[in-house]
Amino acid sequence: MNWYIKVLKNFTDFQGRARRKEYWVFVFVNIVISIILGTIDMLLGFDMETGYGVLSGLYSLFIIIPSLAVAVRRLHDTGRSGWWLLIGFVPILGWIVLIIFFVLDSLKGANKWGENPKGAY
Repeated sequence: MNWYIKVLKNFTDFQGRARRKEYWVFVFVNIVISIILGTIDMLLGFDMETGYGVLSGLYSLFIIIPSLAVAVRRLHDTGRSGWWLLIGFVPILGWIVLIIFFVLDSLKGANKWGENPKGAY
């Protein structure tokens, strides 16, 4: 949970690097929260024709900037520019490429986005 809160505190930081653990814990907690809020929306009758409920929609709006920031920092950690996120607009293939990038280990040592967040090797 500390990794999730760390991402929320650094929601405006599009510089630097993010470890795999930081990124994937954030993604996992987002999925759990989304499922819980979706269930609450459904039980309370807040779900709409679009498939989103009021609570789910508000949470999605709240979390979009921190999600982009941590994804950019994760790409920086693998030695790639944040602009690689745009490949996600390519259906299926783009998503697969991004998942591979997000799963890759950190580059050893410093790169142009800063020191390795794991520390010295």
